[in-house]
Amino acid sequence: MLKATYQKHILQFKVPSGTSRGVLTTKDSWYIILKNTTTKNIGIGEASLIKGLSYDAVDGFEKQLQKTVEEINNEGKINYKDLQQWPAIQFALEMAELDLAHKKNCLLYPTGFTNGTKQIPINGLVWMGNFDFMLSQIDEKVKQHFTCIKLKIGAINFDEELQLIKLIRKKYAEKDLMIRVDANGAFQPGEAALKKMDQLHQLKVHSIEQPIKAKQFKAMKFLCKNTALPIALDEELIGVFDKAKQIELLAEIEPQYIILKPSLVGGFAATKQWIDIAEKNNIGWWLTSALEGNVGLNAIAQFTATLNYNTFQGLGTGALFTNNIVSPLFIKDGYLAYNMEQQWQLNSILKDAIFN
Repeated sequence: MLKATYQKHILQFKVPSGTSRGVLTTKDSWYIILKNTTTKNIGIGEASLIKGLSYDAVDGFEKQLQKTVEEINNEGKINYKDLQQWPAIQFALEMAELDLAHKKNCLLYPTGFTNGTKQIPINGLVWMGNFDFMLSQIDEKVKQHFTCIKLKIGAINFDEELQLIKLIRKKYAEKDLMIRVDANGAFQPGEAALKKMDQLHQLKVHSIEQPIKAKQFKAMKFLCKNTALPIALDEELIGVFDKAKQIELLAEIEPQYIILKPSLVGGFAATKQWIDIAEKNNIGWWLTSALEGNVGLNAIAQFTATLNYNTFQGLGTGALFTNNIVSPLFIKDGYLAYNMEQQWQLNSILKDAIFN
């Protein structure tokens, strides 16, 4: 029989991190802990929310989390069918169940990644800020041997952002450094966005993530059809849980890529469903974290290692926080890797876990 409990953990950013939704200094996560009352084994999952982005970042989230835990304790099992509207909780429970099943700390998908023989190529994330701040981040990523960077744009004047990318291209050729940009919906629809995207394409930018705000289907379809710069949908996928509607969305917009955050779309099974639909329509994809701590990031990385991916993943967020859980994950030369010699330090999560 299963028992469950949860606890909140507020992650602290080492450096305030700028996004189109404001500057982040903290990040809320909740750890869901499952216990098999017969074997006494423990499984841990992380529910991660981004305010203004996550579908379930609403006032009733923690109340729902408490209700879910109570139902598990009363019934001795998980009822996923009532959790579709709560993707972060669904993902955390999937994670915790897999952890529980493998009976080893946070080992969900044993692969070459978890035995240290395989690494995952990742992009280096450059946060929004003034020109000099963004340039310093880029130089640091290159020194760390990243060959793909992702720039958050839309915070400063677009002409300044273009100058920044021009400067990068003078120093680093396309074959040496892939540049992705993420507009987080900052552009105005129509010809205005198209013009900016053409300028980015001329600078050999690989792709642009969510150039205009989500739910403007005709406008996004127009951009995908008429731009030479590949478009990756991100926010557009949030809240679209029904498979038929997912198929309809991708058929209508016809993007070049989709970006998948398991915390936002509802977990591993939901992510794989999006991937299958995308691949049937010759749409590329990659996975990114939703600024999880190392428990959630580890789960996404292990899942990614089971997939047939062929590009850089967005999984370089584990080093952002001062109070992250110590884990085997580490970044080296633009790759996310797993050190089997490093033990998980989970006492801070488990020491106060009380099962009713």
